Amino acid sequence: MRLLMLGGTEFVGRAVVEEALGRGWEVTVFHRGRHEAPPGVRSLLGDRTAPGGLAALAEDPGEWDVVVDTWSGAPRAVRDTARLLRGRARRYVYVSSCSVYAWPRAAEHGEDAPLVEDASADAEQTAYAQDKRGGELAVLDAFGEERSVLVRAGLILGPYENIGRLPWWLARTARGGPMLAPGPRDLPLQYVDVRDLAEWVLHAAERELSGPYNLVSPPGHTTMGELLDTCVTVTGGTAELRWTEPEVILKAGIQPWTELPVWVPPGSDLHDALHSRDVSRAVAAGLNCRPVEETVADTWRWLQDLGGVAPQRPDRPHSGLDPEVEAKVLGAG
Repeated sequence: MRLLMLGGTEFVGRAVVEEALGRGWEVTVFHRGRHEAPPGVRSLLGDRTAPGGLAALAEDPGEWDVVVDTWSGAPRAVRDTARLLRGRARRYVYVSSCSVYAWPRAAEHGEDAPLVEDASADAEQTAYAQDKRGGELAVLDAFGEERSVLVRAGLILGPYENIGRLPWWLARTARGGPMLAPGPRDLPLQYVDVRDLAEWVLHAAERELSGPYNLVSPPGHTTMGELLDTCVTVTGGTAELRWTEPEVILKAGIQPWTELPVWVPPGSDLHDALHSRDVSRAVAAGLNCRPVEETVADTWRWLQDLGGVAPQRPDRPHSGLDPEVEAKVLGAG
């Protein structure tokens, strides 16, 4: 198989490239050159946001079995790339997001749930949900429903994460001492390890799947308690988890999801949207999810190799709770 990875040097793209190389695929990576491409790939340089930024791709004679695209900016960049490649690639896999579903999202919603409005393949960058839906529309316009796969990912964790969610929890538990743990312990979580996502994406290309798929673990794949207990174990066990009721956290003005990554209070629309999606279609199409212990341990090992400091995307807000706020809430308890 021949893969063209658009991006491919960080997080999801990097995981897809490594999975493809592990399968013996021929891999071409089209990227801006800000980060070194993985060894073993053919590299093309260009900036999809710049005039003439697709020149290297346009001039290259390559043809591919599948294109994988993770773009989350202006949909017109997906539009231009997909139009350029529609005669040179058999299938286009776009890593979209479950954010494309209209709000509020019902619990256990499937791929047939209502989608956000006001999205266009021709748009400049606006809001994340509309941008991702615009990217989907761009792929559908160029490749049609039969030659496109829309991977509507949820929370993604694992090695190479440059968003700061699991790396923040690992860094916090490694620091040790009393630690605010947002309850309840048995709060169900739904996420996908980036490597499981990559494996499924290439599996979909091999099987010539098409259409939209919610790609995240089944609801309750792990819990907040299991996640944080595992973080404590792999980082040395010096953190003392202080389980705190959601009402106390919210009353203190702490923001779910951002200041306490991954966590959102039970019973909220946000929890239903993030941690209770119907993924039966993806599971039936071969999605396998590794245990949380493997995801946490491998992410910690990767962080240690980097000296303990994870990369951070400049277009994403920093995650994590201010130590002074944490200490104040724990002291009040």
